[in-house]
This record gives sequence, C-alpha cells and structure tokens, in this order.
Amino acid sequence: MSGRRVRTDICVVGLGPTGRALAHRAMAAGLDVVAVDPRPERPWVPTFSCWVDELPAWLPGSAIAARIAAPTVWTRSEHRIQRPYCVLSKSGLREALPLADTTVLTARATAVGAHRVELNDDTVVTAETVFDTRGLPAPGARRTASAHGIFVDAERAAPMVGEGEGLLLDWRDQNGAGPGEPPSFLYAVPLGDGRVIFEETSLGLRGGMPQRELRRRTLNRLAAHGIRLRGDEPSEAAHYPLDQPPPRPGSTMAIPFGSRGGMMHPCTGYSVADSLALVDTAVEAVRAGRDPIRELWPTRARLVYWMRERGLYGLGRLTTAQSISMFEAFFTAAPRQQRALLSAHDDYAALGAVLFMTVARTWPFRWRFDLVGWTNRNRWVGYEYGPSDPVLDPIFPDDRGVGG
Repeated sequence: MSGRRVRTDICVVGLGPTGRALAHRAMAAGLDVVAVDPRPERPWVPTFSCWVDELPAWLPGSAIAARIAAPTVWTRSEHRIQRPYCVLSKSGLREALPLADTTVLTARATAVGAHRVELNDDTVVTAETVFDTRGLPAPGARRTASAHGIFVDAERAAPMVGEGEGLLLDWRDQNGAGPGEPPSFLYAVPLGDGRVIFEETSLGLRGGMPQRELRRRTLNRLAAHGIRLRGDEPSEAAHYPLDQPPPRPGSTMAIPFGSRGGMMHPCTGYSVADSLALVDTAVEAVRAGRDPIRELWPTRARLVYWMRERGLYGLGRLTTAQSISMFEAFFTAAPRQQRALLSAHDDYAALGAVLFMTVARTWPFRWRFDLVGWTNRNRWVGYEYGPSDPVLDPIFPDDRGVGG
C-alpha cells in the first residue's frame, strides 16, 4: 500500500458518526467514496442524544436506543417539554450507516487539502471534493462545554430517573455548589441498556470546568436523592469548544463538516443530529457541482449561528441564580421559539424573538446587563476550584482531575 495513488469523487477524513453518515449517503447517491480513519472500527465513546424530530427520515428506528416522550426541565419550577427526545444507539447507528461499497483506508491523514489527502503510509488520495470530519481539538481557553457522566444501573437510579423519564436540565440546588461558584446543571437520561447516565454539565465557561469538580457535583446530586453507588460505575468525560464558526464559502481548503464545520450548537453542545440532517444537502451540492459550504450555510443559517453565539457568551458569564432565571424565562416561550434556539438550522425570525423575550423576562432587571455583556463580561475567568473531597469520592482523588 506504500506510495499508492487513489482517485475518487469524495474523500471523507474521519469516521465518527458524522463522517460515516456522509460517506454512507454519498455512496448511496452513486458517488465514488474513499474514507480515511486510523481506527475505522473503534467504538464510539460519547453518548449521543437529540430531539426525535431532528433526525432525517432515512435513518431507521433501530438507531434509537431510548425514547423520552416529554423530558423534564427544572428551573424555578418543573417544566415538561412536550417534544419527544431520544438517546441514540451507538451500535444501531453504526449498523444503519454501512460502508460496504466505500473504500476505507486505515491510516492517519497527515495533510488534508481541498483535493488531496496524504496519509502516513505514503498513500495519496486525490478527490473532486474532500470533507474533513475529524472533530475539534482541545478547547484551551475557548468557550467550552464540560461534562462528567456516571453510568448507574436503572434500578439504582429510579429515585431520580424512572423508565421513560429524563432530566434535560436540572438546576435544583443539589450539587453542593455555592452561589459564588460557576454554575452547572444535571443532565440524566436512560440509555436503553439498563443504565442511566447522570452528567453534571457546564456550558460557556472559558476553558471549561474541571472533571473533578463536575464529578463532585454529580455525586452530591445522587446523594441528595439517596442514591449510593457501588464504587465501580464507569464514567465518561466531555470537554470541547462551543464556538467553532461555520466555514467561509469559496475556501481553498477541505470542507469542514460536523462539529469542525460549525454544526456544534453554541448554546447546547449538540452536533450529531444537525450533521445527520445536513448530510444530504452536502452530497446533493457535490452531485450538482455547487459549493457545499454555500448550500449548508445560507445567510439565514449564518445569522442563526451568530445569534446563538451571542447566547453562548451570555451563558458563560451568569451566576447560578441568573442562569435559573434565564432558563425559566426561556422555557415559558412558545414551542416554535424554543425549537428555533434548540435545533432549527435557519429559523432566524423565531430565534430573534425568543432571545429578545428571554432577556426581557429575566428578572431582576439588573441581571439583564450580565446576560447581554454590559457587566461582568469575564466573571469566571481565572476562577480557582477547590480540591475534591476524598471522603465523598475516594476513587477520584484531586490529582487525577482534568483541568478546564
């Protein structure tokens, strides 16, 4: 294979869910596809979730592991969101995206250009279009999503999350964080395999929140509901930037797609469902000889991204009390307005309305200045977190914490 030359219509670099979906749909559209990944069969680690109505019609139901008919949000009060939500099955999603007629090269890309990809085994792939779906690098000091999840047996988790239930955002005062500490909320959903993930989450902080702090807060929440762990429960960590902008049209580089291509939602950290929904748009643009970036990112979609980014900046400077007030205002909005922020790719009118309404209804009045950035713009920059509690969590000592 050393020194081999390969020509193709589309080259997809990276075979996570986004890259695999792009390669699969391009192949189904009759295009010649080469996919590149150093470990194409490696299991996908993160938990993927989304609103059911975000998924494309071509994706079979077997890609869904668990459904939640009306997930719960806790702010100042309890809200039941009448919109079905789901956790994706990693094995089911992979099986729904077969690559039988795709040439898969097991190698690492060392150079990725608009029409040429060089691999570490000296193979060179030349393509009419190259898509870069490799995900994002470590965030550094960028505005970040950080989460620490603990997988708990469903029977043990039942006091907090029962069958068919889910906590989308839980802002109840149960995580042990004081009013002068950066805010975080709990996300907890069943996985469809007899387990529930409890995941303390921070959104928008520059550099994110350390794993040790998020784990401490998760354990505090479980303890508040009388849930005692065995001590050998597996966990997962998430730490990635939220402010990756859409690419500019007419670029002479490979086309970034998925989280690398601006499809990471700045306010929620979700990217897989939006990427799956846009795969056919990208493939059809290639087939028709049009610029995929222009097709994926028309003016309305760019405006939506810009407005959501303003929301991200606001999230990263709020206190816990301010966050609760802001989310309380948001979840009283009309369903279309909620969807405009949470998932719609280009509904800029409804998004503008809900952002204005959310700021206007956040109370007390002076908190709105923080939300729009007139005051406390860098409130949590440089905040120093305390050590982990070895009594609460003897298996995760402070020196194993992952910095934010």
